[in-house]
Formats: sequence, C-alpha cells, structure tokens
Amino acid sequence: MSDGPVIDTEWFCNEIEAAETRLRGNSHLTPVLSSRTLDELSGASVFLKCENLQRVGAFKFRGAYNALSKLSYEQRSRGVISYSSGNHAQALACAGGLLGVAITVVMPNNAPTIKREATIGYGAELILYDPASESREAIGNRLAKERELTLIPPYDHPDVIAGQGTAAFELIAECESLDTILVPTGGAGLLSGTALIATRHAPECRVIGVEPEVADDATRSFKTGELQTVHNPPTIADGVRTHSLGKWTFPIVLKHVADMVTVSEKDIKDAVRFLLRRMKIVVEPAGALGVAALLSGAIKTDGRVGVILSGGNVDEQTLIEIIGAV
Repeated sequence: MSDGPVIDTEWFCNEIEAAETRLRGNSHLTPVLSSRTLDELSGASVFLKCENLQRVGAFKFRGAYNALSKLSYEQRSRGVISYSSGNHAQALACAGGLLGVAITVVMPNNAPTIKREATIGYGAELILYDPASESREAIGNRLAKERELTLIPPYDHPDVIAGQGTAAFELIAECESLDTILVPTGGAGLLSGTALIATRHAPECRVIGVEPEVADDATRSFKTGELQTVHNPPTIADGVRTHSLGKWTFPIVLKHVADMVTVSEKDIKDAVRFLLRRMKIVVEPAGALGVAALLSGAIKTDGRVGVILSGGNVDEQTLIEIIGAV
C-alpha cells in the first residue's frame, strides 16, 4: 500500500474550489460537446470536456497557474523549474509570463516539436535531455538546488492537483448527474483532482482512469495496491509517458478512484481519427484516451458519461500518420 502523505479530502476540495475562483478570467471556461454518433457507438450519453481548447491547448494550464499564483514574492523573484514532456512545460511558461515568473523546463529531446517550440515561444528556458539514459527528476532537482529555483513538478504537487481538479468541477456543474467520468492518466494529477472534487459535488459518480496498455503503471498500481513503474513507454500518447504515480497522486487514486482501464495504441489512434472526422476537433493521443475506452468497449455503460479531452497539442506529422492509417 501507499506510504505517502495522509490525504485530507476536505482540504483538497476547498483548495479546488479556491483554485476555480483564482482561475476565473485567467483560464478558458472550455465547452462541453456531445455527439449523437458517439452516443450510439458507445451506448451512453457522452459529454466531452474540451480541454484541448484550454490556454496552451491543455488542462495543464490550470494547475500551473494555480501553483504559480500561490508562490511567495521571494519564490516568484527567484524563478521556477520543472520537468515535462510538453504540456506542463507550455502551461508553466504561459502562466509564468502572465505572473512575471521566470521558468526553466527540463524536457525530453524526443518531445513533439510543437510542444518544444511553444514552450520557448512563451519565454521559458528549455533544457533537453535523453530519456533513454537520463532522469528528468534528477536533472530538475539538481538544477533547483544549484540555481535556487522553486521546483513545481507536472502532477505530484497539491497546488497542481487542485488546479487540475477545476476542469471536473466545471464539467460536473454544467452536466450534473453524471454516472461516470473518464480521465486520461499519466502521473494522475488530473485524475486525482477529478476524483477528489467528485466526492463533494458528485458522490455517486464513478471516476475511472484510462491509460495506454503499454504505459499501464497506474493501472497496475491501482490493481495491486503497490506502486508500479514503467520506463520510457513506447506509446503514441506522449502526454502520459510518466514513470509512475507520485507520493500524492498514488494514495488519492487508491482512495477515491473507482477503476482503471487500458486501451491499445490502435484504440487511441481510432479515437483521434473519430474526434477529428466526426466532431471536427483536434485532440492529441493522450487527450483521446477516454474516447478510446468508450469506442473500444474497454468501458461499457449506458449511463451519463463525462470525458475529459485533456489536450490538443499534436505534431502535424503525427496527426497525418494517424489520419492516414488504415
């Protein structure tokens, strides 16, 4: 079982609601879309929370802005460092520009070009590393000490989790009476925030995480109650290529998440194609995991299902390859 911190659910719910107020007017109130075709194919009434249309193209802006806004003046003046495959990097860089905080990001050298360029474009210093031979956490922690920077990790931080939970807070408020919420899962910051706020505002709702089959460490951790890891998983869903759940997210997942499921790489590509062709929205592979679970039958339900489309930042070449695949 997890030996992480004790999770104060009431505190987290209060923090998520405070984060929603803090983000109001700074983040986008993203739309919730539906599709009759998706409903017919899945057998459910599906509501898609379009975080692919959030600032920087991903839900990550919520957690980044919330965490930065809570820093002290001294911490802001010294700057912040993090490590990210791309979306958290862009989010921190964008939020840092808005709040006047210098941002440094450690990013894998195989991260999508669109995410690297956007992070630099928002003004962050980018430090590339080889994920096959180097540890981003080790590099980030070393530089934080050497440069006296505040480290804000991409998911395993209470203020980040609280910010991410605002996406589900909005979804529940708009849709009401949801039976299930499906959440793309890497390090589980979004999943944790969703599961926590659901305990207050949708206690009967089942929150379920969705992972790629080849990056199933969170699913194995959930099923066994012991923290599992995966190294540089070969999934097209680059946004969920995390090493493991964290000291905060693991106990939250164990306590509040109803289930975890996995989908194949083919399922993920099919979902990206469906969302583009039938709903005319661009969703990155990681962001399409919940829809992949519905279309593939990994999740079978006839109820009201909320799905968080977590991001839309996909390289043009990757999108072309997915669209052109038979």
